[in-house]
Amino acid sequence: MSSLFRHIPAVDRFLHEFESDASLDDVPRSMMRDLVGEFLDLCREEIRQDLLHSVQDLDLTILVPRAKAYILSRSQTHFRRVLNATGVVIHTNLGRSVLAKSAAQAVLAGCAHYSNLEMDLATGQRGSRYSHVEELLCRLTGAEAGLVVNNNAAAVLLVLDTLAKGREVIVSRGQLVEIGGSFRIPEVMKKSGAILREVGATNRTHLVDYQEAINEHTAMLMKVHTSNYRIIGFHKEVALADLVALGQAHNLPVFEDLGSGNFFDFSSFGFMPEPTVQQVLKNGADLVSFSGDKLLGGPQAGIIVGQKKYIEHIKKNQLNRALRIDKMTLAALEATLRLYLDPKKARDTVPTLAMITASPEKLQKKAQKLRRILSNTLGELACISTRSGFSRVGGGSFPEQDLPTTLVCVVPKQGSVEDLRQGLLHGDLPLVGRVEDDHFCLDPRTLTQDEFKLVGKVLHVALLP
Repeated sequence: MSSLFRHIPAVDRFLHEFESDASLDDVPRSMMRDLVGEFLDLCREEIRQDLLHSVQDLDLTILVPRAKAYILSRSQTHFRRVLNATGVVIHTNLGRSVLAKSAAQAVLAGCAHYSNLEMDLATGQRGSRYSHVEELLCRLTGAEAGLVVNNNAAAVLLVLDTLAKGREVIVSRGQLVEIGGSFRIPEVMKKSGAILREVGATNRTHLVDYQEAINEHTAMLMKVHTSNYRIIGFHKEVALADLVALGQAHNLPVFEDLGSGNFFDFSSFGFMPEPTVQQVLKNGADLVSFSGDKLLGGPQAGIIVGQKKYIEHIKKNQLNRALRIDKMTLAALEATLRLYLDPKKARDTVPTLAMITASPEKLQKKAQKLRRILSNTLGELACISTRSGFSRVGGGSFPEQDLPTTLVCVVPKQGSVEDLRQGLLHGDLPLVGRVEDDHFCLDPRTLTQDEFKLVGKVLHVALLP
């Protein structure tokens, strides 16, 4: 054993072998040296475990291909592409909404070149980064003004810090929601310096509850749309129009946090009614905030629209600079908003909308095509079948809405379904699906047809003995 250790090649010999290998050009030399060292430590462990038996096992012609595979595997970027076959359209863990092609192209152009991020090309003077999207937001929603920050929690924080710091904000107890990552409306409000004045009961709040809570310390009436859960049964909440009338009577602004806001009316596709941003503003809300990367189908952003007098005040808040968006978000958001100028085009080209509204018939055809590709690619490695199932919108939107789909099911001939699921997470191109009734299920709703062959290749590698 000790003699075998002496025959392990030096690190520099591997580095010399890799100098002319173009497939390793993107691996920094310092990282490559460290990874070769790690690989040789593995070889030493294999000697101790009697897995490497002879000097021939340590020949460069044998070790170099193994070392190269190790380097390629370990040097991959940590943040990378994933194939989403879960059927969850706005998957929080997988990056939420996929951008439209025009939005992705806009991001690339904005990053690869200089831009007029904060220059007014008409005057050659310093301009506002918000001007690139504010006019579009107003045109699409009917608002007087708009502002964009880095997410909706930031939007809520900024609104409250600007308009209600040190004063009371009245909110129904049944609307004190918790969003992803255990962030809660009361905690966000506390950070803003506003004082929470909760009214009503968990399941029922009346207009008189708001009326009785108003006093000289009240700064705002706030409504939080419970987009990520539903209360059914003995339940009542105050309509926005009534809240607006009360606010006007006491000269108080009404702010609605829509959470996963949208411009698209999904009810015509059989979905439960969800208020659009346009409807909320039309019903009199002074300010509305919502996310950019959920039902809107754009980049992560927190969008605030409403009356100009409030928006202008919010823009001047020093906290706004800490929460502002960068050029990549601006580029993606502008391109996404432009698609909404033609609602039909938006439905077809914004991936989130296209996936959510895909018909069961279309999904069945996609599933049949995927099944044929997998059957041809996997051969005797697995049993392939289809079955009816359901997708989810995700992202805290439409929590009770089942979306009919056709699942493609894979059952390996060797090994377990759980082993397959785990193996697919560790591949060069991770594939995430779901396990149901001991089947590994792929939902074509969240896969493009261009990805079908990739799915086949990834599964083939994972299923090889």
